[in-house]
Amino acid sequence: MPIIEVRNLTKVYTIGEIKVHALRGVSLSVEAGEFLAVTGPSGSGKSTFMHIAGCLDRPSSGTYILDGKDVSKTSKDDLARVRNEKIGFVFQGFNLLSRTTALDNVELPLLYNSNGATKLRAKDRHDRAMKVLEAVNLGSRFHHMPNQLSGGQQQRVAIARALINEPSIILADEPTGNLDTRTSIEVMGIFQRLNRERGITVLLITHEMDIAEYGTRLIRFRDGRVVADQKVIHRRNADEELAALPPPEPDQIPPPEEQAKAEPAHH
Repeated sequence: MPIIEVRNLTKVYTIGEIKVHALRGVSLSVEAGEFLAVTGPSGSGKSTFMHIAGCLDRPSSGTYILDGKDVSKTSKDDLARVRNEKIGFVFQGFNLLSRTTALDNVELPLLYNSNGATKLRAKDRHDRAMKVLEAVNLGSRFHHMPNQLSGGQQQRVAIARALINEPSIILADEPTGNLDTRTSIEVMGIFQRLNRERGITVLLITHEMDIAEYGTRLIRFRDGRVVADQKVIHRRNADEELAALPPPEPDQIPPPEEQAKAEPAHH
């Protein structure tokens, strides 16, 4: 059974007297454990599709079956619950709380979880957060503020936060958009490993074709429609590419005055 199935999905936005057709009858299915790369030019509908697939929005018409349940007409509260239990989000801008440690940023979804995790003791929340930080090789940086971390480290904190509720799907929206080449490969390596070792279904939204090649399947949007759906023939392997690169330069530690600014205020 597909983990995601959409049938004849449409989305129309009304802006003043103008109707904008963002999706025009999209149908596709995604099997559990796939690594799907969704591409297309700006305005093609890929972001609208991502919002609906991530239960952040509802379609104007059509059906969305997520893990066997029709969520196309679900209430906002139920959508939030489904979102929290099944989907982890990673965004281009990291979306971390700036005056909060990496550990606290990762723990945050547990405080809003509807499936009983709110009953977790603080120690248990810390333990879970440390485990996912270690999974993205950031266990030693748990006490750092975002401005004490590089862009790649901040994105890894965001990935750890996406993993904290053990989702079956990770939805990554342009996750390498703010990163340099090496860091982009490292981040894509984490997604490939999570997909391979944990069986997490990955939906990657990107306008960069070379990043899309880390997936197993490519969907291309144009003018609100799917215009291509194909297997990635020459798939990139991030671990192999990283091994072939020269060693990274040592992390730059922010100067003491910057670190002082990052310390939480005490009242």
